[in-house]
Order: sequence, then C-alpha cells, then structure tokens
Amino acid sequence: MFLENTVNHKEQFGWIEVISGSMFSGKTEELIRRLKRAQFAKQKVEIFKPLVDTRYNEEMVVSHDANEIRSTPVPAAANIRLLADDCDVVGIDEAQFFDDEIVTVCNDLANRGVRVVVAGLDMDFKGNPFGPMPALMATAEYVTKVHAVCTRTGNLANYSFRKSNNDKLVLLGETEEYEPLSRAAFYKAMLKEKVKEIDVNVEEVEAKKKTSHG
Repeated sequence: MFLENTVNHKEQFGWIEVISGSMFSGKTEELIRRLKRAQFAKQKVEIFKPLVDTRYNEEMVVSHDANEIRSTPVPAAANIRLLADDCDVVGIDEAQFFDDEIVTVCNDLANRGVRVVVAGLDMDFKGNPFGPMPALMATAEYVTKVHAVCTRTGNLANYSFRKSNNDKLVLLGETEEYEPLSRAAFYKAMLKEKVKEIDVNVEEVEAKKKTSHG
C-alpha cells in the first residue's frame, strides 16, 4: 500500500517511489495518476522516459489505456540529472531500459529534496530481475507492486511471457509479443519452450547423422 509522505519542513530530503510489475499491470497508469495530482497541486513536475521507447508517442508517456502525460525522452540516465534542475517531482517511466546510473541519479535527486516516482518492469521475459530495477526497489522508500490478470488462468499475473521467438532482452511490444501470466502459467509456458528446444536439437542431431551416413 502506498502512503504519501507527510511533510516535515525541518527535513529537506526527498524520497523515491517505485511502481513495478508485469506488462499490462497498470504501472504507467499509476505513474501518470500520481504525477497529474502533483501538477494539479501546482508543483513543478518533469517526466522522463528512455529514448528507445517510441511505441505510442515520441514525447508522451502513454499507458495501455491511452492515458498520457508530456515527457522528455532521454538517451541516458545522466541526462535526467541535468534536465531535472529546480523540480519538486520527477517521474521516470520504463526505468528498466535505463543504464545502471539511473539508481545514483534517483538517489541524488531524492537527496536534493526531490520526490522521485519511478515505474518499470521488475522482471524480463525470462522471469529474471530486470536491469536497475532491483537496486531501485531496494533504495526506494515506497514500493508498489501492481499486477495484471493472467490471460490463461484469470489469476493475478506478475510475469511477462514473450510469445515471439525473438531472444533480444529489449523488445518493445504489445499484446502481439507479450502476455501477462501467473506463476503457474508462466512455469508451464517456459517448460513447453524448453521441450520445443530439446525436440529441435534432437531433430538436428538426427539430420546430421543421416547426412554423415549418406
């Protein structure tokens, strides 16, 4: 549960909030909600996203349900430090795509009195911790884990299963490439993938044997 920080004017430090979860879990939607509330309160808000993320719009941070807020695309985490000068609140979307310096940048901003709100995938398509997200979650004051609904079981989903055969770690995509799965469904799906790989390898070995004998 997320509790908004109470204000103690004697302590000028900011804090970090991390919103994490699988694809289609509402991370960006929650990020936008918090940032829009800050804007409504007349706070100076800046939003950043990685330059690589141009799925919906080059300059907007857009959630899957088409909710949006203006943002600045940046090539590296260091750019955020330079551009976030004189801000009350800094929002960062798709944090898993940033380099590891994002952790230092977020902590530096928080130490300067800035409220930093970060959203990102906590695990990659193989179910492994994704990029700088574990370190961000460890150093954040508040961590909110949101869930999607599993497309196969209807249970809560916290895994992003990749349906395509592309093995690249960074692959931007939507429902054509990814589906949210529960632990049980993800385990079964990954098991099937392994069986397929074994079958392919066996076929290749058999084919080589035939050619060598021929």
